[in-house]
Amino acid sequence: MSHDEYRSPLADRYASRAMLELFSPQTRHGLWRRLWLALAEAQRELGVDIPEAAIREMRAHLDDIDFAAVAEYERKFRHDVMAHVHAFGDAAPAARGVIHLGATSCFVTDNGDLIQMRRALELLRGRLVALLRTLATFARQWRAEPTLGYTHLQAAQLTTVGKRATLWMQDLVLDLAELEHRLGALPMRGVKGTTGTQASFLELFGGDHAKVRALDTKVCHAMGFPGSIPVSGQTYSRKLDAHVLDVVAGIATTAAKFASDLRMLQSFGEIEEPFGKDQIGSSAMAYKRNPMRCERINSLARFVQSVAGTANPTHAVQYFERTLDDSAIRRLVIPEAFLATDAILILMENVVGGLEVHPARIRARIADELPFMATESLLVRAVQAGGDRQQAHEVIRGHSIAAARAMKDEGRTNDLLERLAADPAFPVRADDLRAVTDPARFVGRAPQQVDDFLAEVVDPILVAHGEAAPPREEVRV
Repeated sequence: MSHDEYRSPLADRYASRAMLELFSPQTRHGLWRRLWLALAEAQRELGVDIPEAAIREMRAHLDDIDFAAVAEYERKFRHDVMAHVHAFGDAAPAARGVIHLGATSCFVTDNGDLIQMRRALELLRGRLVALLRTLATFARQWRAEPTLGYTHLQAAQLTTVGKRATLWMQDLVLDLAELEHRLGALPMRGVKGTTGTQASFLELFGGDHAKVRALDTKVCHAMGFPGSIPVSGQTYSRKLDAHVLDVVAGIATTAAKFASDLRMLQSFGEIEEPFGKDQIGSSAMAYKRNPMRCERINSLARFVQSVAGTANPTHAVQYFERTLDDSAIRRLVIPEAFLATDAILILMENVVGGLEVHPARIRARIADELPFMATESLLVRAVQAGGDRQQAHEVIRGHSIAAARAMKDEGRTNDLLERLAADPAFPVRADDLRAVTDPARFVGRAPQQVDDFLAEVVDPILVAHGEAAPPREEVRV
C-alpha cells in the first residue's frame, strides 16, 4: 500500500472486503462489459448481423481488463466510457465494430450503477438480518431485568433491559422493510438511447417498435431485472438515487440512535460496549474505558446523513433530459454512503455481540429513584391501612423532598422508605413498604412485550431469511 497519497479511511479502516470489492473498478467495469455483451446478444437474437465470434470473444474477456490501456485511451479521448470501449475491442477484436452499438454512455454507467446499488442493498440486508438475530438473543436473555426508563433524559417509569433492546430492533425492522421495498421496486435504466427516445435502436431495427421493446426487455432479464424504468431521459431519474440513499441514511440513523443510547448507558455504568484485553482507552488517563465503537458509529452516521442529503438537490438540477453535474458527486456519494453504512453495521454487530450488562449497577440506580416512583402505590397502601389520604400525601411529600435534598446535598442514598417507616403518622409497616418497591412490579408488560415482539415480528423475519449470514468482520481499529 502506498503511503505517499491519500486513501479513503473507509477502505483502509472501516468497510468490509465484500463492499469494497463491489464498488471496485474491477467490478464496475466488469459490469460494463457484461452489459455490452447482453446488448450484443439481444441484438443478435433480434436479427442484427453480429458474428458469433464477436459474442464468443466478448464473453471470454469480461474480467481481464487492461486498466493501463484504459488509462492511456482516456488520456487521449478524455472520455471514460469510450476508453473502455476501445480496451474491450482490443481484447475482443471480432467484436470491435459492434461493442456499444446504438448505445449512449449511460447505458453502461446508469445500468451499472443500479446493479451495484441493488447488490449493495442486498449486502446491507444480510447485515441487518444478522444484527436482528444477535439482538434477539440479547433481548431474550434480559427480557425481565428491570432498568430505569428515561423520558426527557430524566428517570421515568421502569422498563427492562430486553424491552429497550426491542426499541432498537423495531427501528431495524422498519429499515429492513423499507430496504426490501426499494429492492423490489428498483428498475434498470434499460436500453433507452441518447435522450431516452430509443431513436438509434428504432433505426437499427428498421422502424420495428416491437423489436426495440423486446431488446429492452431481453437486456434487463439478462442482467437479472424484471424490467426497466418506463421512461427516461439520457439517465434514469435521479430520484431513484434519493430513494436508495434515503434507505441507507435511515439505517445509519437507527445505528446512531442505538450508539447514543449505549454511550449514555455506559456513562451510567449500566451497560458497556466490549473492550479488548489490551485495548487502551486514553493515552493519558490509563483508567479510561471509552465507548469508541459507538462514538465511531455516531461519527460515520453523520457522514452518511450528510452525503445522502445531496441526492435530492442533484435531482432538482437535472434540467430536461440530463445535465452532467450529477456525475462527479454520484461517483463519490453512492459508493461512500454504502461503504460507511456497511462499516456502521459491522461495528453495531460487534458491539451487540459483546455487550456487558452490569445488573448490580442497574439495581443501585433503580434504588435511588424507585421510592419516588412508588409514592402513588404508597399512598394507596396508607389509605388501605386506615390512614387519611390527604394527610398521607403530605407526609410522603415532606419526606420525599427531604430525601431528595439529602441525596443531592449530602450524597446520601435514597432513604425515603426508612423515613416513612420511622414516622408514626404514616400507617404502613416497613415490610409492606419494601414489598411495594419491588422493581418487578413497575415494569408493566415489558417482559411479555419482548416475547410477543420476538415471536410475532422478529422470528418470522429470521426464518424467512434462513441461517445464511455475511461473514463476521473484524473491527480493524
